[in-house]
Amino acid sequence: MKFQSLWKTLAVGVLSFGMAAAVAEAQVYVHIGPPRPIVERRPPPPRPGYVWRAGYHRWDGGRYVWVPGEYLAPPRPHAHYYQGAWVHDGHGYRWRDGYWR
Repeated sequence: MKFQSLWKTLAVGVLSFGMAAAVAEAQVYVHIGPPRPIVERRPPPPRPGYVWRAGYHRWDGGRYVWVPGEYLAPPRPHAHYYQGAWVHDGHGYRWRDGYWR
């Protein structure tokens, strides 16, 4: 009896983990293209080596909201930041996050 209970608990845990991973990979598509980016005045970096992440329009479920640009500290020396961007394909527009490499 205890073995069955342990087995059920383990099975639920594995399924929950798999569902969480699937949700993390989900893409949100928007059928209305984003507005043109707002031209921002870039202040000087707070420290040498910081990288500017440009502002962008974020979809909040019903409209686009502007997220101002900011400086990011690199995670390691010589890291390069690739800006996020709206990508258009056959399903609509989706946001591709910026990332370090």
